[in-house]
Amino acid sequence: MTEPTATRLGVRPLTARSAILSVLLGAHPPEAAGSSIVRWGRGVGVSEQAVRVALTRMVATGDLEREDSVYRLSERLLARQRRQDRALELRPVAWDGTWHMAVVTAVGADAARRADVRQRMLADRFGELREGVWARPANLGWQPGPDLSSSLEVFTATPDGLSAGGLSASLFDLDSWAGTARDLSTALEASDDLAERIAVAAAIVRHLVTDPLLPPELQPSDWPGPELHATYAQFRAELIALAAQ
Repeated sequence: MTEPTATRLGVRPLTARSAILSVLLGAHPPEAAGSSIVRWGRGVGVSEQAVRVALTRMVATGDLEREDSVYRLSERLLARQRRQDRALELRPVAWDGTWHMAVVTAVGADAARRADVRQRMLADRFGELREGVWARPANLGWQPGPDLSSSLEVFTATPDGLSAGGLSASLFDLDSWAGTARDLSTALEASDDLAERIAVAAAIVRHLVTDPLLPPELQPSDWPGPELHATYAQFRAELIALAAQ
């Protein structure tokens, strides 16, 4: 891929650290012997020295824990793995035409708390209708956690005066999301370089966790979301099999 294309798609070059994380974040349990990680690094074009330096630094910075010759994700990265797994495993249910509406009511909250609420709502696949007013179709069985509910007033509503499709379009940039999804899928399938494919797959994960997961009734025609999920799942299975060799 050319650099502008890679930048536009959010594809970052594969480093020794990202090569290590590509194995451990996808593994259950998320651990591997140092020799296996070195062998994996060689397979994706990262030298043994670079891998060993990265392992040492990742232990020092708290990304990894080491016991004898086995490296495993730290609790912080285990939490990231759990969030990633949950985000990729979200499954919509039948939609009854209603919407979740959430209004931020945390008056006087500091900037860090406001940013946290915003990130949590985006992670739950909500779109912002206007500042502090969030909405999405009620097809994910969503409930705010106890700490989040203290900052929100939550309603279930049926839109009046605006079509459901129009509301979806105002909440989510569907054309842009679909275009990037198709480009990423094409980039993964077109490359025969494993390191590049891993980098593209990481960009796919970052894109998939922003899929609004709309009901079929509200999806544009030829919506690429399910196809991209399937493409990534297939590559992830191939990657796990390769890493286990």
